[in-house]
Amino acid sequence: MSTETQRVVLATSNPGKVREFQILLAPMGLEIISQSDLGVSSPEETGLTFIENALIKARHAARMTGLPAIADDSGLVVPALNGMPGLYSARYAGLNASDGENVIRLLNDMAMLSDHDRIGYYLCAMTLITQPTDPAPVIAQAGWPGRIGFEPKGTGGFGYDPIFIPEGSDRTAAEMDPDVKNAQSHRALATAALIQQLS
Repeated sequence: MSTETQRVVLATSNPGKVREFQILLAPMGLEIISQSDLGVSSPEETGLTFIENALIKARHAARMTGLPAIADDSGLVVPALNGMPGLYSARYAGLNASDGENVIRLLNDMAMLSDHDRIGYYLCAMTLITQPTDPAPVIAQAGWPGRIGFEPKGTGGFGYDPIFIPEGSDRTAAEMDPDVKNAQSHRALATAALIQQLS
């Protein structure tokens, strides 16, 4: 991609993700446009991995807009729950569930688990494609280890951030300063890996 300002569609309608990506991708000098701002709806995520779903979303956005596309598929993985919510993180409590409803369901499912079994980690798979049939997508993955708290704390972030306590911290991701979160989160690390490949 050239060094001049390039419009890129971000294959998400999640305003929290849009805000984070606009900050994280700022070093690339790209003009990041949400697919929802271009009237593009989200495709059905039928992949069996985070990478497959990221590619489905990126190819759909590129096909609908004619622009290069960046997509991520992220989720919270809890080994004690056989990896759930995992690929279903955004719809764990139902197809149109809110973040709060998903958090409540996860806390209920983990109610009987001890501290030792409350290990969890965020995982992010990102991809950038130049056009819908790009045979060589740029792909990056990263994780953010931590544990799941017993109750929501904090008002920042989105998703499961109010109950996710990063490794080495006693505060949830929702209690962290955004700049601190954006330096160490799964999405931040995957974005850094993507930028490194592009450079």
